[in-house]
Amino acid sequence: MQAIMETLFDAVYLIGVITLGTVMILKSKNNKQYKLFGIMAVLLGAGDAFHLVPRAYALLTTGLEANAAALGIGKFITSITMTIFYVILYHIWRQRYNIKGQNGLTFSIYGLSIIRIGLCFFPQNDWLNYNPSVSWGIYRNIPFLIMGIIIIGIFYSEAKKHVDNNFKYMWLAIVLSFALYIPVVLWANTIPWIGILMIPKTLAYVWVVLMGYKELKKGQQVI
Repeated sequence: MQAIMETLFDAVYLIGVITLGTVMILKSKNNKQYKLFGIMAVLLGAGDAFHLVPRAYALLTTGLEANAAALGIGKFITSITMTIFYVILYHIWRQRYNIKGQNGLTFSIYGLSIIRIGLCFFPQNDWLNYNPSVSWGIYRNIPFLIMGIIIIGIFYSEAKKHVDNNFKYMWLAIVLSFALYIPVVLWANTIPWIGILMIPKTLAYVWVVLMGYKELKKGQQVI
């Protein structure tokens, strides 16, 4: 039952976000904000597919442990695409609120993303192992978490400053995504049921995508 329900959820999620992203790209015209949202959504779905498709196959066939290598490679790719996801979201923030300058902030976001991606390539991550290193799972997520905190802060600040009702909960969606992800990083290896938190975490990312899609539907101008 778990295998069927989880696979159905993942299929709806992947098809949904990739479809929404494609629509936003095709209908964005000259609106850079909408196009970035579309690219971000497609990247989210495509990146997660590298992990979720092997996971669905594993659940429906020989089990997760027997497919550890494929799952590990998928997690590795997803870790990289999610880092890029936040870099794009940062540029959406700059575009939406017409942010100029702030080169130090841009340098920080790109620097943290490079560190995060670089850490993912270290062999100590042991991606192909069914029980990889928890320590390295923490190490590579430290710069990712710092990126998230920065994105949360800047979206909260600008949305409040501009009384931006359409994006006023963007910060909250990102908070939820990290709050639900961190316990998985820390305890999924020892408490398997913790992995169920990935479902509401995924829904938090869907919420982010839907905010962009609703903006497209309303046809509002960048603030």
